[in-house]
Amino acid sequence: MFGVTPAPIYDPQQNLGYLKEHMVFFRPGDIVQFKSMDRDAYDHAVAEVEAGRFDLRIRPVLKPGLATSVQDLGREGYYHLGIPPSGALDQYALSAANQLVGNPANSAALECTLLGPELEFQQDALVAVCGAQMTPKVDGVDMHLDTAFEVKAGQVLRFDFPKAGARAYLAVAGGIDVPVVLGSRSTYTLGALGGFQGRRLVMGDELPIGTASGKGCVGASLPMALRQSLGGEITLRVVPGLYYDRLTLAAADSFFAEAWTVGSEADRIGYRFKDATQPEGPLRRGDSGRGAANPTFLQEKTQLSEQAVPFLICPPYCAGKAKKGKSTPPLGTGRLPALEPLT
Repeated sequence: MFGVTPAPIYDPQQNLGYLKEHMVFFRPGDIVQFKSMDRDAYDHAVAEVEAGRFDLRIRPVLKPGLATSVQDLGREGYYHLGIPPSGALDQYALSAANQLVGNPANSAALECTLLGPELEFQQDALVAVCGAQMTPKVDGVDMHLDTAFEVKAGQVLRFDFPKAGARAYLAVAGGIDVPVVLGSRSTYTLGALGGFQGRRLVMGDELPIGTASGKGCVGASLPMALRQSLGGEITLRVVPGLYYDRLTLAAADSFFAEAWTVGSEADRIGYRFKDATQPEGPLRRGDSGRGAANPTFLQEKTQLSEQAVPFLICPPYCAGKAKKGKSTPPLGTGRLPALEPLT
């Protein structure tokens, strides 16, 4: 015997929700993944079984949102194969949401971009939402951000439009239990890798949820001093890069002097910035920069596009399909999640 599981796979009385339709959970051809658990998680699962609340299924996706995907802290060590880390763009918000519901910081959660999903829960669950100010609603009732709350079986969770920020993270006690691919559950959509079937969520998806540790509790809240400040002007620290000297002196001065706005061309691959006072490309290259090739697409690098405006390659996707430009300074991207595209 290799181990024991608290999860019933046969229930002739059909007391548990996921065995109501068929008393046997498995079917020929099913793919089964085994996951280790500690004693506390095991005892909690046994109690859930005895109370008739245990469920191996998950929450059907009623509406997928604009670009909702499963993310954890990312996969490392595969750049040599052309595979970037992926992972949550706002790793602080992901970690905070996970800890509020008793998950390890690296547990997989849902990254919700601008327009959140609508989810129907099949069982009682402890959840938390951190990041962008997208107020979660349970059956139409507002819930607090940065605070753990309960969603009952049959209730529907949806989101308001964001008041600030662009990405919110929905963590569920037990984590989103999709398969681990190359050490991570994160979704890399360009490579159709990881996450839920290697893609963003679509209507009708059913996400598997792991066994909750029982360490989270309703009302657990992130202290005000640790909550992110979103909206308003954001300052990004810059260190001159390898090709910084290929800008003209005027362009270099302009890069630091101007207030930049995130344009509509902004996603997980990168952000293209705009200067409202000089919309036709405010930065100019010097003669030495013409025809020079950019040696790499390193993460957290800002590039100068063919339209002479800077764009930033985000850490999770720096192997993306961005056109080569002239390398300018790498940016400290800790505040990137607070940036919102211009609409």
